Amino acid sequence: MTAAFASLLLAAAVAAEPEPSPLDALSAKPAFAEDASAAEIARACRKMAPDDIEVKGHINRRSRHGTVVAAYRYDLKRKAGATELRVFGKDGSEIAIEKGGRLLDTDVTWSDLTLDFLLWDDVSFDETAGGESLHGVSCKVLLFKNGERAVRAWIDKRTGAMLQAQELRSGKVAREIFCTSVKKFGDRWAPKNIEVGPPGAKYRTKIVVEEVIHD
Repeated sequence: MTAAFASLLLAAAVAAEPEPSPLDALSAKPAFAEDASAAEIARACRKMAPDDIEVKGHINRRSRHGTVVAAYRYDLKRKAGATELRVFGKDGSEIAIEKGGRLLDTDVTWSDLTLDFLLWDDVSFDETAGGESLHGVSCKVLLFKNGERAVRAWIDKRTGAMLQAQELRSGKVAREIFCTSVKKFGDRWAPKNIEVGPPGAKYRTKIVVEEVIHD
């Protein structure tokens, strides 16, 4: 669990009017059994990227000093298995983003915004991740594959939420994705802040979810 994610839970625990923390709320019913298969765990995690949903938010790119130097807005619609993603610049003009490429000068890709790798059918347990505990949170580590593409993902055992993912190239980590906070949109908890970047990056590109609309 990242420090930001831990801070969110602590703040919820000491609020003047206590509310269930994100993990408590998501854990009311176990996401999957302890002996669940990789496919069953993947199905539980796919609740983060459901069908018939619209997600609106923005993307901030930071400089090496940590200041925001570029900002984009996005609108993602998923319906009946099809995904439409539109990205807009500061002046409101639409910016093209290809499924295999990055968004302009950011570290963000199509997969980061859509979490489409969670939908890949080729999924197995990853035995090379070096342990299933992530910052004190007990996880299952899955490996999603789609042709030559591969993503390693840490899935919280209690919630089914993806807390971290790594894009692999030739078996090496090329990019990292961190879910640093979650928020309840209507009756569903979903990622609120996601940060992406190369391994060891001091400043990453941040994806902020502002609105989630379910059909």
